[in-house]
Amino acid sequence: MLGRVNHIAIAVPDLIAAAASYRDTLGATVSAPQPLPEHGVTVVFVELPNTKVELLEPLGDASPIAAFLEKNPSGGMHHICYEVEDILAARDRLTASGARVLGNGEPKTGAHGKPVLFLHPKDFFGTLIELEQV
Repeated sequence: MLGRVNHIAIAVPDLIAAAASYRDTLGATVSAPQPLPEHGVTVVFVELPNTKVELLEPLGDASPIAAFLEKNPSGGMHHICYEVEDILAARDRLTASGARVLGNGEPKTGAHGKPVLFLHPKDFFGTLIELEQV
């Protein structure tokens, strides 16, 4: 069911500073900031030869990232995103196995313009998992 790792997401308190650090200190290619109001975040992607790192900061006070940063003021790993071929089939298989899909269970459009779902971290050893259809 799982494909390759699409990205690792890191919540940061200052997206511009984090992007500059990856670009200027680590020499990485970093995308322009992209607001995603439906998800309550602004993101940039650090492009790597084999995957991406997503840096995200809250977009508004109701952002789920704001709560994460209250507990982790310096930021930290937020989630890992795996690719799946059929997100609805993956959702149905996971829920039949007892895994919980966050939200209403319907995919939203993610930063890459593709359907995404998030799985409850308590079902996966404390790790928030995002699935993205490819």
